[in-house]
Amino acid sequence: MIRNLAIIAHVDHGKTTLVDQMLRQAGAFRANQQVEERVMDSNPLERERGITILAKNTAVRWQGVKINIVDTPGHADFGGEVERILRMVDGVLILVDAAEGPMPQTRFVTRKALALGLLPIVAINKIDRADAEPLRVHDEVLGLFIDLEATPEQLDAPFLYTSSRAGTATTELGQPGVDLQPLFQSILEHVPAPSGDPEGPFQMLVSTLDFSSFLGRIAIGRIERGRVRVGDEVVLLPLGEPGPVADEAFERNRVTRLYTFDGLTRVEVDVAGAGDIVALSGFETIEIGKTFTAVDAPERVAGIAVEEPTISVDFIVNNAPFAGREGKYVTSRQLKDRLYRELERNVALRVEETDTPDTHAVAGRGELHLGILMETMRREGFEFQVSRPRVITRLGPGGERLEPYEELTIDVPEEYMGVVMEKLGPRRSELTEMRNPGQGVVRLTFRIPARGLFGYRSEFLTDTRGTGIMHHRFLDYGPWAGPLAGRKRGVMVADREGLVVAFALGNLQERAQMFVTPGDHVYEGMIAGESSRPGDMDVNVTKEKKLTNMRTTASDDNITLEPARQITLEYALEYIEEDELIEVTPKNIRLRKRVLTANERKKAARAARVADAS
Repeated sequence: MIRNLAIIAHVDHGKTTLVDQMLRQAGAFRANQQVEERVMDSNPLERERGITILAKNTAVRWQGVKINIVDTPGHADFGGEVERILRMVDGVLILVDAAEGPMPQTRFVTRKALALGLLPIVAINKIDRADAEPLRVHDEVLGLFIDLEATPEQLDAPFLYTSSRAGTATTELGQPGVDLQPLFQSILEHVPAPSGDPEGPFQMLVSTLDFSSFLGRIAIGRIERGRVRVGDEVVLLPLGEPGPVADEAFERNRVTRLYTFDGLTRVEVDVAGAGDIVALSGFETIEIGKTFTAVDAPERVAGIAVEEPTISVDFIVNNAPFAGREGKYVTSRQLKDRLYRELERNVALRVEETDTPDTHAVAGRGELHLGILMETMRREGFEFQVSRPRVITRLGPGGERLEPYEELTIDVPEEYMGVVMEKLGPRRSELTEMRNPGQGVVRLTFRIPARGLFGYRSEFLTDTRGTGIMHHRFLDYGPWAGPLAGRKRGVMVADREGLVVAFALGNLQERAQMFVTPGDHVYEGMIAGESSRPGDMDVNVTKEKKLTNMRTTASDDNITLEPARQITLEYALEYIEEDELIEVTPKNIRLRKRVLTANERKKAARAARVADAS
């Protein structure tokens, strides 16, 4: 007996904590075993940021039934991870915060799940919050199902009220939960068993990948029909249309290892049957969306459809003055190989070669999606440069230029509502909904060009004193919104190479927010800070105090410096303009001008003005 279930939710609604409790109460851990919080977030980046980035498999046993569980990301930028694993399951547990209600990512993944015909179970989580309104959220979820044209069977989904942190669930608000037994019971009763024919020829769709230095590539997916044994000869069909495949030069090999999931570990088995989620090895060209079949029945399963990316950046080989000092992999060949290797498991990513051999255009779902790839690469020892993000446009039916639009949801205290709307106006946003759920917080929903969000997050946090929350998801393609205002302040650009000196920063900080600190190495053309006025300024941040034999009462005063602004990859992607680049190395993230020397920048600016005038 098997049940396959995916847990989907908006970011920070508590699904990974709920999986922790499901593992505990199902006996996956020993009584005295020390287990970290959010044990499924095993990636270092996930632990640092407190979000799930990669979909992961686990399994528990309850009343003799094996429940395969897939924990999925909650951020819209990682929707590709969710779309591909939904093909492995027969039901979904939709987790919704009892105060926030359905958020943008909840809508996105629920639409995908309902379209695949999966039966949902709804858990209204965090009912122990002081501002929880579970009855209101219950109605909002039903409204969401109706909006997404759910079938009568899907609308009849069971509702549970849970607390992930306490590990409790109940079907009635008036009866406090004791444990997660009602949740497990709902899974057994409402998630259908896999429908594959256990006696048919073997067939399995590759939904995700893993890698072992000992075994090579490992394919993970659900067996659609039949069974497979270690040592069986199977074929791996290339990507293409579903249905029987004519005899071609398929990759044919034997299954060398076969694993199923049990708790947090993989268990090596000799045989696995239809409906189970397994991992197998023995093939070199495994890719997501390919089909494993029996040798005598090469029939391809429908591939995994993933929405197209909307934002693109250029990855460029590092050619800055400090290139090669900090990175382990610095050549164009190494950069190209790493980017194409990422395509094997990151199905929402696209990589294209450009006219310049040192530059590759990489397209993804959003700035965070691309930022995680950059952060992963720099930790592996790569050194490269990144351009300003740009949106991917399309041509409409009449040759009209279309650009991606996002649905932006903002929760903000009432006193900051005016400044938010004032800042979003010039970014061509359109207010579509405004609600006041109480507690002095207003929820605003906008339709806004994806370009209009570049650089807004940092402004938003400043304007709302860090009290606002914003989320966005891809909505649709719409007419080109025209030119948008860029950064309003200029930057301070270092005019020579050297070490940053506190004396120089002390004189400059009155007119700028600095990005560098004393002792940092800078080079000509590197951005050292943000000016307080429009227009760029060349400055000397290496200027030392002149030594004289004259003494005054103020000559030996200590220089008090304000803290430098911390540059993260997400902030840098939002901040830079077209004539600037981000230099990414394992130790530093620097901002620089594309043209390093001041004279060359002036010549380029004059040429641009002449071109515009003509």
